[in-house]
Amino acid sequence: MDSQSSHHSMMGLMASEETRTAQTGMAHTPTATSSTSSAERGAAAVASTPETTPGTGRTRAWATRLVVVGIVLSALNLRPAITSLGALLEEVRDGLGMSGSVAGLLTSVPPLCFAVFGVTAPRLARRFGPAAVVCAGMAAIATGLLIRPYIGGTAGFLAASALALMGIAVSNVLMPVIVKRWFPDRVGSMTGLYSMALAFGTSLAAAVTVPLTHAMGGGWQPGLAVWSTIAAVAVLPWLPLVRDRGTAPAQQPVRAAEEQPAPLRITRSRTAWALAVFFGLQATAAYITMGWMPQIFRDAGVPAGTAGVLLAVTMVMGVPLAFVIPRVATRLPQQGPIVLVLGVCGLAGYAGLYFAPAAGAWAWAVLLGISNCAFPLALTMVGMRARSGAGVAQLSAFAQSTGYLISIPGPLLVGVLYQQSGGWGLPIALMAGLMVPQILVGFLAGRNRTVEDEAAAS
Repeated sequence: MDSQSSHHSMMGLMASEETRTAQTGMAHTPTATSSTSSAERGAAAVASTPETTPGTGRTRAWATRLVVVGIVLSALNLRPAITSLGALLEEVRDGLGMSGSVAGLLTSVPPLCFAVFGVTAPRLARRFGPAAVVCAGMAAIATGLLIRPYIGGTAGFLAASALALMGIAVSNVLMPVIVKRWFPDRVGSMTGLYSMALAFGTSLAAAVTVPLTHAMGGGWQPGLAVWSTIAAVAVLPWLPLVRDRGTAPAQQPVRAAEEQPAPLRITRSRTAWALAVFFGLQATAAYITMGWMPQIFRDAGVPAGTAGVLLAVTMVMGVPLAFVIPRVATRLPQQGPIVLVLGVCGLAGYAGLYFAPAAGAWAWAVLLGISNCAFPLALTMVGMRARSGAGVAQLSAFAQSTGYLISIPGPLLVGVLYQQSGGWGLPIALMAGLMVPQILVGFLAGRNRTVEDEAAAS
C-alpha cells in the first residue's frame, strides 16, 4: 500500500462499484434533494467530501491516497494490542505476578474500554476533525504498547493497556465516518478494505508474536512492545491531513453542514437499537471463539499445537471475506440474506463442536470463521443506515459502545458454565442459542432505512 502502483491496483478493484453507482444516477453534489434509496440519499448528503469538492485534481488525488493509506495502516493496529497479549498471557502473568482473577479481568478490559471511550469519539471529531482524532488514537496506541511491558507492576500494565485501547476505541468508531466522508459512493469497497486489514492485523499478531519473542531473545517485554512500531507508522499519513487544511477543501463547511441543528435522538431509532444488539451479539460470538475455541478442541483430544492452528484458520477466514461481504452488502437493498447465511454457518459450526469436535475440527473452524464475518457486515450497515456524516458518527458510537457493553458477559458466562458443568455441552448450547437473536436483529438492522428518518418520525 506504500506505492502508487499498489494504490492504483486497489482503486481498480473498486472501479466496478464506482461505475455501478454512477449508473444508478446517484447525486454527487450538495444540491441533490432526492434519490431512490437510503444508501443513495446518504451519499448525496455527504457528496461535498474532500474528494468531490472544488480544488486541484492533484491535491484531491494526493489527499485521497493519504486517506487510503491511513485507513489501511490504522485498521492494522485495531487488534494487535489484544491478540499479542493473548499469545503471551502466561508469560505476562508470571512476569508480573498476576493473579488468575486479574488475568481474567484482562479479557474483559478491551470491550469495556471500547464501550466507555468510544462514546467520546463523535464529540472529539466535531471539535478537532476525524483525521486529527484518528491520528491521536494511533499515537495513543503506539505509546501504550511501547510503555506497558516496561512500566512495572500490574496497575501500570493495565493503565498503559487502557491508553492503547482508548486509541483503538475512538478509531473503531471513526473509521466508518471517514469512509462515509471521503468515499460516499464506495462505502462497501472501503469498508471491505479496512475490515480486511483489521482481520489481517488480528491474525498476524496472534501468529507471529511468539516467534518474534523467541527471535528477540525470549523476553515477553520486547515481544509485546514491537507492535508499537506499526502504530507509530500509522500516525504518519494522518499528519498532513491534520496540519494542512488545504488538503481537504471545504472540510470545515462540510462538517458544519453535517451537524444537526439539534442532536440526533439516536435512541429513538429502532434500526439503531437493532444494529447495536446485532453488533453486541456478533462481538460476543467473536470473543467467545477467540477465547475458548482452542480449549474446546484440546478437551476433545486435539493436540495443543493443532488447536492453535485451528483458531488461526478461523481468524484468517476474515481476511478475504471481510473485503467481499461489504461489497456484496452495498449491492443489496436489504442485508438480511447475508445475516442469515452467516448465522446458519455459525449454527452449523456450533452443532459440529457439540457432536463431533475432533472429527470435523477443520470444517467447524472454517464455518465459525465465516460466521465471525458478521463484524465487517455490521460496520458496513453503520455506513448505510445513516444519511449524513454526523449521523454515521452518532450511529457508529452508539452501536459500537452499546454492542461492546453487551458483549462483556458472554466469555465470562461461558467460563462459568464450563467450570460448573464440567463439559462443553451447556456453553456450546448458549453460543448456538445466542445466534438465533443475532439473526433476527440482523434482519431488522439490514432494512433499507435511515436512523435520521426514524428519529424524526418518533
